[in-house]
Amino acid sequence: MSVLIDPPSWPGPRGLLWSHLVSDSSVGELHAFAELLGVPRRAFDRDHYDVPETVYERALALGAEAVSSRELVTRLIAAGLRRRRIRPGTDTSRIDPGTAGTASP
Repeated sequence: MSVLIDPPSWPGPRGLLWSHLVSDSSVGELHAFAELLGVPRRAFDRDHYDVPETVYERALALGAEAVSSRELVTRLIAAGLRRRRIRPGTDTSRIDPGTAGTASP
């Protein structure tokens, strides 16, 4: 039952590095934390928020748990909150609906 953040290592807009912010308990918890952090809802992408390096330390100060990108995804999957990207033309007959969506951190 935590909000998790991986290191800012993903190149993104404005020349900044970006992190992924997720919850391993509920999307509601994630939205509430992002609001507290001042991250706009438009930064939400299926199962995570993309957040710039400029908010990383504040997220930790507010209680987010720093984890590796691998740990973040592992815990998101274990919580049943993973929403994977499904590309057009993909055979979806073997995809677990609990992990299907349209994105990946």
